[in-house]
Formats: sequence, C-alpha cells, structure tokens
Amino acid sequence: MLQLDGINQYYGGSHILRNVGFEAKVGEVTVVLGRNGVGKTTLLKSLMGVVPVKTGTIVLDGADITQATPYERVRRGIGYVPQGREIFARLTVEENLRMGLASKPAGAALNGELFGLFPVLKQMIHRRGGDLSGGQQQQLAIARALAAGPKLLLLDEPTEGIQPSIIKDIGRVIRMLAERKTMAIVLVEQYYDFAAELADQYLVMERGEVVARGAGASMAADRVRERMAI
Repeated sequence: MLQLDGINQYYGGSHILRNVGFEAKVGEVTVVLGRNGVGKTTLLKSLMGVVPVKTGTIVLDGADITQATPYERVRRGIGYVPQGREIFARLTVEENLRMGLASKPAGAALNGELFGLFPVLKQMIHRRGGDLSGGQQQQLAIARALAAGPKLLLLDEPTEGIQPSIIKDIGRVIRMLAERKTMAIVLVEQYYDFAAELADQYLVMERGEVVARGAGASMAADRVRERMAI
C-alpha cells in the first residue's frame, strides 16, 4: 500500500530525515519507534504532504504522490491522526466527525460503525470536542480520520497523555482494523509495550534514519526496548 524510498527532508540547514525507506502492507501495523527528536513526527508530516521532501519518492497504492498536496493525499486514501489530536474544540463531536468527510461528496453520511468502534462518541455526539477528556478526544481524532474510509492510516503517538483503560480500547481498535485487511497502518509510538503488542513489523529511528527493522514478533529478541533507552 505504501512505499517510501530515499526520503530526505530538511528544516533550514538541519538534515531531519536521512534516506528513509520502508513498505507498509495492507493488513499490517508498521510501528515506528524512537526517542523524542529523531524525526518520527516529521516522517508522518512528510507522508501527509504537510512538509515537502527534498529527495525521494512516496508511492501510495501504486501511484506516486511525492508532489501531491495534503488534500489530494486525503482523496487518495490517507487518514492522519496528528500528535496532540488537534480536534476542533468549539465544534461538536458530530461536527468534528463530519470534518473527516470533507473529501467526500456533499451530503455523505457518517458510517455508523464509527460509533461501534468508539461507543463513547455516540453518547457525546452533541457535546463540544473541547469538553471531552483527553482520551475521548483521542478516540474522536481517530474516528475522524476513519470517517472517509482510508487505505492508509497514520497515527502519531495515540497513547500520549491517555489513561490506561482507553489505551487498551485504542489498541483493540487498531488491531481490529488491521485484521480486516482493508488498510495499512503506520503507528509512531514511544510506549514500547503498546507498540510491541500491535507491531507486525517495526522500525527504529535515530537521528533521522532507520537504524533497525524487523518483524514485530522479534522485537524482544532484537533488544528494541534497550535501543530506545540508549
């Protein structure tokens, strides 16, 4: 579903992403791990087209989207859950979800399954996003990204600042989505245990480059936890 090759990106004179390349397959969770400041969020922003890449190619479902705008990438099937959630605090839950349909024809209906994945959103459908707890806002952000039925789901640290019970709910939904084999999922995460439970394949980043990769089942044997602590 997703192929990256030789991605380089700069902020000013700083080389942020260094020849990053990997594939994300339908039905799998690709986990990107690393400490703060290694380029994980920049990688997702580059995939979304929020920041341009200097060199390299990004291919989605066989189409080169390296130069595509963010809205074109959404139309092609990318759903993005940014770090910090970035929901619309003054809009209701329903209005936030409908923002996820912006790339669809006018009058498109919300998929009722979103409320099956996250029942709390149905209960709070008319409440403003800013009145929800952090965990509820994270569920809303994920549901908003799913509203358009993406082929590729990008998640940037969905466990950040979230209570353990909701982390388990989010993990359950991610695994369920992967098992349906209708989308590829790229999960950026620092919480090792959460990542290890979900990963079909993993990448470890340091200083903007991928320094280790492998099957999710081999993370313990590959001492990935120790690498993240260095």
